[in-house]
Amino acid sequence: MAPMATGAASLPEIRLVELTKQYGEVVAVDHVSLDIAPGEFFSLLGPSGCGKTTTLRLIGGFELPTSGRVELNGRDVSRDPPERRPVNMVFQSYALFPHLNLFDNVAFGLRRRKVEDGETRRRVGEVLELVRLTGMDRRRVDQLSGGQQQRVALARALVCQPTVLLLDEPLGALDLKLRKQLQVELKRIQAEVGITFVYVTHDQEEALTLSNRIAVMRAGRVEQLGTPEELYERPRTRFVADFIGTTNLLPGVVQSADDGVAMVRLAGGECCLVRAAALPVGRAVDVSIRPEAIELLEPEAGELPVRGEAGLPGDNAPPRGDGPALAGRIEQSAYLGTSISYLVRTDSGQPIAVVTARAAGRLATGTAVAIHWHIDDALVLERAEASEEARS
Repeated sequence: MAPMATGAASLPEIRLVELTKQYGEVVAVDHVSLDIAPGEFFSLLGPSGCGKTTTLRLIGGFELPTSGRVELNGRDVSRDPPERRPVNMVFQSYALFPHLNLFDNVAFGLRRRKVEDGETRRRVGEVLELVRLTGMDRRRVDQLSGGQQQRVALARALVCQPTVLLLDEPLGALDLKLRKQLQVELKRIQAEVGITFVYVTHDQEEALTLSNRIAVMRAGRVEQLGTPEELYERPRTRFVADFIGTTNLLPGVVQSADDGVAMVRLAGGECCLVRAAALPVGRAVDVSIRPEAIELLEPEAGELPVRGEAGLPGDNAPPRGDGPALAGRIEQSAYLGTSISYLVRTDSGQPIAVVTARAAGRLATGTAVAIHWHIDDALVLERAEASEEARS
């Protein structure tokens, strides 16, 4: 199946300008502005009630905005019904016709548009090959597995050749193994057809796996927009750091700051250095550190650091001297196959999650350890209370 046209490269495929949707006193989407490029796999990510599905429905024309506008390839479509927009939508519930076989389900939209029978057969055949359902076109819907039904729903949306495909948690009803398999298939299909995918999910791992860029939404607003790497490695707020993956959030107060490096005294009394610009002394902050960026050291036995999974030193490297070394004991451990997860309780009572490589060996519960991380792996985030005041 040949890639579909995506319009002028100089224009965003989708532009949202101060888009707002209000239901009575409830603001579901609150002045959202963003651009989505042609051919991009773009995800709207956030918890239930954050406004991501409403935003998707506004793009598709299933809801009309209270204010603001939706542009598709430079054209204002804010008041156009769905059938006048070059988009199609795939729902979590599949929405297949149980009385029609697979072929007739996929061909339904073409027949409504009165596409000639020969062309309909050709296009249905192409899209069934794309979703790897060739030879199954006469099967009834109730003879298909959940994963196959979702492929049929995807084929039905693609066969009409939209320039934008909207996907509302399409894998949410599937089990974990099948969901991961279809994630790979979705990424392949999107690359082959070359059109813009806008994907709604509450699953952080799914968004990181599939997307070129992600908009993390909260309370109807875009909290942060960026690539998966930017959101995971450089979150700008406590909410994003906590929502994307797993992180340790350590409350503290800035003790000193000089030349882009600040000393933060943690709530337990320990101090650590962080890279941060223009932090005033006395500012309450949260230090964010990912579990896989932490080293464990057994100080009593004089062991070298346990090697983590990302950006940590080699097996024979000494501990680095530019980060903290907090004392604590292993409270819990879990074998995860490729890694080992620990919960360490510091001597000051702070719980800290740590993930190390399986090859490093598993430390016993109760083992005394020192916790160590590199200065560049720690982020300083706005304290939650200050953030809420700024939003209100």
